[in-house]
Amino acid sequence: MVRKIDKTLAALLTLVAATPVFAADVAQGERIARRWCAACHVVSADQQRASADVPSFFDVARRRSGQDLRAFLTDPHPRMPDMSLTREEIADLVAYIESLKK
Repeated sequence: MVRKIDKTLAALLTLVAATPVFAADVAQGERIARRWCAACHVVSADQQRASADVPSFFDVARRRSGQDLRAFLTDPHPRMPDMSLTREEIADLVAYIESLKK
């Protein structure tokens, strides 16, 4: 009986550890994009201007996976300002970008 409980507890702990603590918020990701990214990238269909030298979020959504985007946003890049986004903000931004794949 004790071994069965130990196995069940181990399985439960594994599941909890693999589950994100928070759910990504697409609307919050859009707000982050409009605030931090729209100066350079086209981040939405209603945006009129952006830098011609950078891809739109629509292009990024087609070319990058969510995992690639998370890795990219976690590690600062010379061409982009270090926005010091939290893991939750990165998840929200990635969820927003992935929502543009349609």
